[in-house]
Order: sequence, then C-alpha cells, then structure tokens
Amino acid sequence: MATRFKKSYKFAIKSATMITAFTFLVFMPFVCCLTPIDWWLYIIHGLLIFISSFFIIQYRVEHFIYRRIKKIYDNVSLLEHTDFRAKAVTTDMQTLTEEIQRFATNKKIEIESLEVREEYRREFLGNISHELKTPLFTIQSYLETLQDGAINDLKVRDRYIERASQSVERLIYIVQDLDMISKLESGTLHLNMTTFDIIETIQHAFDFLEYKAKKKGISLMFDMKYDMPIYVVGDKDRIMQVVTNLVDNSIKYGKEKGTTEVSIEDLVNNKLIIRITDNGDGIQKEHIGRLFERFYRIDKSGNRTVGGSGLGLSIVKHIVEAHDEHIYVESSYGYGSEFSFTIEKAPVEEYFKEMKH
Repeated sequence: MATRFKKSYKFAIKSATMITAFTFLVFMPFVCCLTPIDWWLYIIHGLLIFISSFFIIQYRVEHFIYRRIKKIYDNVSLLEHTDFRAKAVTTDMQTLTEEIQRFATNKKIEIESLEVREEYRREFLGNISHELKTPLFTIQSYLETLQDGAINDLKVRDRYIERASQSVERLIYIVQDLDMISKLESGTLHLNMTTFDIIETIQHAFDFLEYKAKKKGISLMFDMKYDMPIYVVGDKDRIMQVVTNLVDNSIKYGKEKGTTEVSIEDLVNNKLIIRITDNGDGIQKEHIGRLFERFYRIDKSGNRTVGGSGLGLSIVKHIVEAHDEHIYVESSYGYGSEFSFTIEKAPVEEYFKEMKH
C-alpha cells in the first residue's frame, strides 16, 4: 500500500511555491534593473527561497499547530478513552474532526446507556422495596396486635400467627428467587443435564396446577394427542420450573373458563419449540419488551391480586438462556398471549435408550 503523503507537507510545498513565485514577480524586476545577474543565479536564488520557505512553514505547522492539537488530545485523554490514548496524534484536521466526532458519538451512546441503566436501577430498587415491605409491614402489624393483648384470644392469636407465617413464606420465596437469579447470572448454578420426556414433564405441570386452573374454569390441554414420548436434553427440574411458571402465568392472567394449550413443534438444527398459548386478555405492546425484567409489573397501581414474587418470568428467561436456548413472547391485546422456548432434542441413540427403559 502506498504511503499517504503528509498533508502538512502539501500545505508547506504549496505555500513555499506561492512565496517563491511572488518574490520573483514582485522583487526580481527591481533587482535585475539595478544589478543584472546570470540566469543560473535566478534559479539558485529561487531554490533557496523555496527551500527556506518550505522548512519555515513546515516547522511552524508541525510545532505551533501541533501543540494546540496535542492539547485537544490531552484534554480528551483525561476522559480515559482508550481509542484516543492508543493512537498517534494527527495534524490532519479532517482526520482529527472525524476522530472527535466518533468520540462524541461513542460518549453519547455510553451516556444514554448509563441513563437507561440508572433508570432500571431506580425502578428495581423501588420494586424490591415494595415487594419486601408489604410482607414485612404485615408481619409487624400482626406481632404488634398480639403484643397489645390479642395473644390472649386464642382464635385471634392462631389466625394472626398463621397470617404472619404466610408473610414470612412470601419473604423466603422472594429471597430464594433472587438468589436463584443471582446464581444463574453469575453462572454458579449447576445444571444437571439429562435426557427426559418433555411430554411427561408438561403433564406433571398440568397435574400440579390442575386445582388452580379449575378454580377459574380454565382447561389445561395439549394441542394434540401425543402417544409417544418426546425426549429432550436439559435440566429436568429447571425445565419443569419453566413450564410450570409459564402455565401458572397463563392461569393467573387468563380469562374465566378459558384455555391454556401447550404444543411441541420441530425446528431446524435438532431443536424443538414448546409453545404455551392462552386466550386471556393479552399484553399491550409497550410492555412486551420488559416482561422479563425483575419485578416488572404491567399493573402499576400497586395491586397484587394475582400474587407471585414478580420474579417468575425473569427466572424463566435465565434458565432457558443457561441452556443456551431462547425464549419468545407474542401477544395480541384482548385476544391472548403465547410464550415459547426452544430446547434440544435428545440424540437418536439416547432416544432409543430411554424408550427401552
């Protein structure tokens, strides 16, 4: 690749040429009239003017302008931007301008990212404060009532102790969920990868949530009859947790006498996709992108009519991603929602091995 000619040299050459030409045109006629000289002296004189002008201009450009540009670099480097610190200083104003613009753009993106994170941090602290203080205040009020004399009334005592115990269980549930998310994010939660029947796992989730579904008249069903097992590879207990959580959510937010349907489809690259579909109220578009955030609530009123820690979907997302898989959500407001996740199919030899067992 040809070496790019330094722009400061081009500037010095052009300037020196202009000075030389100007000198000859303006002053040489007077010199010739006063003292006629040979033509080769003209050439030497012109070369001396050109060379001296070139070096003077180049020196001034490199040192006078360079110092000011260097100061810009030094000021920018105070911001600890490694891209600037790693590069040589340039006196090319176009290059410098491009670098400054690129730096400004990167800083703008960085600042916007920090602002988003700060907003998320504030929301997270506010949400976790709300989730924790509700059961804590409940426990406190029951204990104070008992201390004020209600403990002598056996019926009131038993009822208040039971309610305080329920609030303690809620606190434990929230802390356990937070601990699980922390382990999943840090990679310290070990996944016990085995081959298991996903149909059986989904049916267990249906059985576990059957009573809750019946209370709302919701039917739990497969999209079709699966006569043969379908073996997949993953942590059976964690995938059971994913399916149970998604089905549980479809019941919580589903409409009375509605349906929750689970389907299993083949994908490319030896993958399956598990779809959990309901015909509930659906989710508005502005909420879909934030559903998997910790404690994120669609209902901002503070009501907790459906219960839960607000961490379920966040845990689901982390479990699925810990398997190097993906989770998706689609919803049509007023018509229902569909949550789906991918999972790896068991190899053929493992499939037949499990079939024999």
